[in-house]
Amino acid sequence: MNATITDAELEVMKVLWRENRPVLFTDIRLELEETKKWKTSTIQTLVYRLRDKGVIHSIPGSMARYVTDVPKAEYLRSEGQSFIDKLFDGSARNLVAALCQNGQLTEQDIAELRDYFNAGGDGNG
Repeated sequence: MNATITDAELEVMKVLWRENRPVLFTDIRLELEETKKWKTSTIQTLVYRLRDKGVIHSIPGSMARYVTDVPKAEYLRSEGQSFIDKLFDGSARNLVAALCQNGQLTEQDIAELRDYFNAGGDGNG
């Protein structure tokens, strides 16, 4: 993914990813006014920025409906790799080691990760 998404823009993306269908601007606005206490103009600006970045697009019609052009999995992969590259010299192992050393992984977390890897990392074990 080439475009950078700000934390505020990410809130709009979360709505679109969760709904996984064309979403009326009105529905995006109502949710973000309620959860974030943002004004309509702020939400509209965020939607337009995302559209201009090529991350979302509107579907033609009488009412503006938006869909994402970037799957959530692609965004997470890109952001995760960027995070690992910046802070852990590109090593996921260094990230996990830091979490273990800082006590941020419980014994149960470690056991679940061990089971995950022993099952081949397919998430079914």
